[in-house]
Amino acid sequence: MKESHLTLRLPADLAKALVRKARALGVPKSHMVREAVARYLEPVARTVDVRHVAAKDLATRWKTLPRLTADEAEGLADDIAAGREALPAVRSAWE
Repeated sequence: MKESHLTLRLPADLAKALVRKARALGVPKSHMVREAVARYLEPVARTVDVRHVAAKDLATRWKTLPRLTADEAEGLADDIAAGREALPAVRSAWE
């Protein structure tokens, strides 16, 4: 994927907020801006192509993903178990 560079000016308070948020999430400012622009243009722009995301970026994003509560995780496990039970039995291809 070919990249291009962009210079932009931000009001001081917005620039400080960007720095604080990027530090809190442990990601570069450019990553924050790239994500914000992608979300803003979402109907037009393609989302991040996951085939070209580096492992380092994935590890960084992992920290920011929302987590399930214990009750939510238990409910998800119950839903998965119920879904498995509802599936028809698999027949052997050799029968």
